[in-house]
Amino acid sequence: MNSENIFNILEEVHLDLQNCRSIEEFQFLDRVNEGTFGVVYRGSDKKTGDIVALKHFKKINETTGFSIAAQRELDLLMEMEHINIVTGHEIAVGSRSDEVFLVMEYVPNEINSLMHTMRNNRITFGPEHVKCIMAQLLTAIQYLHHSSVFHRDLKPSNILITEDGILKVADFGWARDYDMGISNQQYTPVVVTRWYRAPELLLRSKTYGTPIDMWSVGCIFAELINLQPLFPGTSEINQLQIMYEVLGTPSDTVWPGYSALPLVSEIIFDEYPSGGLRKKINQDLLSESGFSLLVEMLTYDPSRRATATEALLHPYFNEEPAAIEPAMFMSSLWLEDSGSDAEDHEQYSGSGTEDHGKYYGSDTWYDESYHSTDSEEDLTSDANSSVSSNLNTDDDTTE
Repeated sequence: MNSENIFNILEEVHLDLQNCRSIEEFQFLDRVNEGTFGVVYRGSDKKTGDIVALKHFKKINETTGFSIAAQRELDLLMEMEHINIVTGHEIAVGSRSDEVFLVMEYVPNEINSLMHTMRNNRITFGPEHVKCIMAQLLTAIQYLHHSSVFHRDLKPSNILITEDGILKVADFGWARDYDMGISNQQYTPVVVTRWYRAPELLLRSKTYGTPIDMWSVGCIFAELINLQPLFPGTSEINQLQIMYEVLGTPSDTVWPGYSALPLVSEIIFDEYPSGGLRKKINQDLLSESGFSLLVEMLTYDPSRRATATEALLHPYFNEEPAAIEPAMFMSSLWLEDSGSDAEDHEQYSGSGTEDHGKYYGSDTWYDESYHSTDSEEDLTSDANSSVSSNLNTDDDTTE
């Protein structure tokens, strides 16, 4: 996808809805999920019988009926073509101006729900499973960034996986294109669900880029290992506090320009040493090479943070055990050392009492307090927070 095919300024957003199919040509089966900008349903195409996902965009803008973010998502998903990004098939419309639906491929599983089930059954991903997910996720992010698009809301619940083990990045409600030729383009800093939000965003930087996605990928990487969030902050301040306790309190030495960020002078934190990350990661499940990759993703200085391309070339992906083939991913999650038949265990619904083999977890990593399927919070709560009395949105700051 050429980024020139996607609008660069709001005035260029124009959706041709004249030739769209009616939503009456689809049957709604059940409600799947709800996000900031819309509700997703599982449905079927009455003409073909194909199962699809139908995203109904919420009415936010009184003029167009839906938000700029919704228009961006419609444009982006109709333009992008990649095996690891959910496919947008077409746009369907209802009888009213605000009834706009994005018809997408339906993917039944999400990584967040899968991790929840594994926690309940005290099963962890093996290194080969983590590599399979991470390689596909990084490939998707590499495609986005090379297409001059950043996602701005990467998290486990926005990562889907098919029964054939193919990963699909979804929910482009906060995504947008950017101009690589503009070095100081400003954007809103209140993007990305808090637990996966990069430090430059938490400190209210408006000039940011693709490294914010890579920070999110690093958080997801750690969560795949531990099956619980790495930085589960309850507020923006608490998010920074937890981050500093684990990674150390940043400074201009490790992050040039840190002291000039908007919130740094307004918040006083204790000085924490670096080096706490290794203690937070299950060392039996992540090699030293894998840990070095994690460190490169969770680097404070955005200019030194690993890119998707650099991450894919990391030695971690070449060491044994190799990534499992996607086609084997789902069926291999139940590792039966106890002698029982595999068919006795339905995927995603084990009783939690069986010993599932060498990746059976223990209470040293398992914490059922992190069980929420909507762990995060609506980004609007942070957008409306009063962390700083003099925070403002400049007129030249775009979404």
